[in-house]
Amino acid sequence: MAVGQLETALPRVHSVSEGAKDAFNHLWESTKTELPMAFLKYFEQVLFLKYSRTGDTVCFPCPLREQETVAALKALEGCAAAAIADIRGTAPKRAISVTLERVTSFLMSTYITNIDGLDKCNPKTKERIPDTDLNQAQSNLYRRLSAGLYETRNRGEFYHIHGSLEATTTLNMIGLPAFLPDLTNYRDCIDTIEGAVRRFSGAELEKLNGEYRQAGVPVLTNEKYKKTRHGQAMESLPLFTVQPLGTDTPPVPFAEFAKGPNQCLQGLRVIELCRVIAGPTIGRSLAAHGASVLKITSSQLPDVPFFQLDVNTGKHTTSLNLKNADDIEIFESLLETADVIIDGYRPGVIASLGYRSEDLAAKAAHRGRGIVYVTEDCFGGSEKGAEWAGRPGWQQIADCVTGVAWEQGRFMGLNEPVIPPFPMSDYGTGCVGTIAALSGIYRRATEGGSWICRTSLSQYDIFLLSLGTYPTDVQDQLRREHKAHFFELRHNDSVDEISQRALASVRHLHPTLFADNIMQSAYSEAYSGVVTWPKEPLEVEGIKIGHVRPTRPNGYDKPSWEDWESDVTLLDA
Repeated sequence: MAVGQLETALPRVHSVSEGAKDAFNHLWESTKTELPMAFLKYFEQVLFLKYSRTGDTVCFPCPLREQETVAALKALEGCAAAAIADIRGTAPKRAISVTLERVTSFLMSTYITNIDGLDKCNPKTKERIPDTDLNQAQSNLYRRLSAGLYETRNRGEFYHIHGSLEATTTLNMIGLPAFLPDLTNYRDCIDTIEGAVRRFSGAELEKLNGEYRQAGVPVLTNEKYKKTRHGQAMESLPLFTVQPLGTDTPPVPFAEFAKGPNQCLQGLRVIELCRVIAGPTIGRSLAAHGASVLKITSSQLPDVPFFQLDVNTGKHTTSLNLKNADDIEIFESLLETADVIIDGYRPGVIASLGYRSEDLAAKAAHRGRGIVYVTEDCFGGSEKGAEWAGRPGWQQIADCVTGVAWEQGRFMGLNEPVIPPFPMSDYGTGCVGTIAALSGIYRRATEGGSWICRTSLSQYDIFLLSLGTYPTDVQDQLRREHKAHFFELRHNDSVDEISQRALASVRHLHPTLFADNIMQSAYSEAYSGVVTWPKEPLEVEGIKIGHVRPTRPNGYDKPSWEDWESDVTLLDA
């Protein structure tokens, strides 16, 4: 493994490229029990590239090594892609490169992806995107802030309530009405909700949260998390697991590369059952390796509208109701030739619809071709029956329960937790799920059988925390460089407010991250506009990595594997 650069850069106090190399070593050591040995062949072929000083610079006002972690994950994804490409045809010595500026931009993707120049924070964007916010959990500020980090009755004790994509139940749980039409001021909304939360202790909120089956958690330091029964159970789990789900089917060899661009997953069919960011990022990454990814959602279930502009790149999307007999029949027909299933729901949800992973593996055995079942959730530990494995949750919940939020608050000079900017744990978890999926795909091709691959937002956070915080001098430099406005944030500020302030500071300090060589644009017929998004950070010699179709909203396409459009010129954009 080596560190390279595309232009000469002056030395800095901390090198992200060297940190990525260290993170990659740690990643390999901690996950090698789950990886095919063929991936090891490429360990020394990884090159971390940077276009400028920015690539080697810590860019976010955060204490944890997010850039290094995700660069290392992308490098391991490259090892997997190279190994799969080798079994599809000729096996030249493949160099693997990860561009560090693109990694950094990828971590901000949902805030810098835009349509005709309109990004997530522009109020005009709403007019361009189909409204899947069925319960006004995003569009109504008061209801959106039902997902927030608040202080309890006990001074210095914090709880993150989370109304998910519905909001009413959580608001009612703390004694507030579902709607307050006259409450439209950001700070007034926060004061109202935190005032209601402060009527309860953390223990009382935890009890209510369980009774109402909501996605809230106590906000713990990492030290306290490790002492919980769940935290102790997670200590023995690697970042992801890949386990046999059935061994009674033969290997499923790949066809040799057909004419056109060589992508390592060409010909594979992936069903994505996910919403929001982390799970769909797995699907987007598999699509970037050439898989046909069909995202299936229901028109009766809400999703965050803008996120689809980001995470649906490269896919087809369709709508099916798996409680409707006609739609079940269509879904069953899609399953007949599917190779991979991505399940991003809380453990047990898809199984409750009649699709347990074991049953799907049995169907796969009947057809004579195994499947790869990939699960991504919040808490992890379902393979061990860990205490919180079945709880619902989202990125902020994992960040709060594992200790990430407390690290962010301490960095900001506060004796309170703060949610980090951007959905970085979501994207990082998506990268982990991609590696797990590629490991299962490789094993199915070479060993046969069906495989179940598991990871979680919490497992990503545990790994991130294991790398430690930046040295004191680096943190001091970040505090000096970034705008003071960011450091005025408090525990109860929303993830959007935090991310917008961080984005303004990053744009000011590091304009290179938004340059043309970092971003890619294409006209999306589905959105009737030009969509711009970050380019893929990963390159592997001899194969193409990128998307051959622009993004689209949920439910846009027919539920079929046939007649998919493709624009291969996007791979060279």
